[in-house]
Amino acid sequence: MISKEIAIRFANEWVESWNSHDIENIMKHYADDVTLVSPIAGKLLGNPEVKGKDAVKDYFIKGLQAYPDLKFTILDVLHGEQSIVIFYFNQNGNKAGEFMEIDSNGKVYRMYAHYSE
Repeated sequence: MISKEIAIRFANEWVESWNSHDIENIMKHYADDVTLVSPIAGKLLGNPEVKGKDAVKDYFIKGLQAYPDLKFTILDVLHGEQSIVIFYFNQNGNKAGEFMEIDSNGKVYRMYAHYSE
């Protein structure tokens, strides 16, 4: 079980890295074999599923370029056996949620993004 404290710490670090737009700091949260599924990836890449850390990094770089004012504000953090969910507002004030499965090294290896808009 991922404790509440670990989940909150991870979420805060994750949001801080995204808000800094520092791609190397962002990527510290992801495993080499990460798989990401996101409607935004579908929009930017033509495929909602992105596999592997290098491909995810390339997608994130495109995302940061497409959304230069990107900023997240945490609404809530949920924790489970080997996963967390981060609910947040994005730069447009829309709600979003990221379901993240965490490996034994504390890295995201599977992530599903959800958006209210």
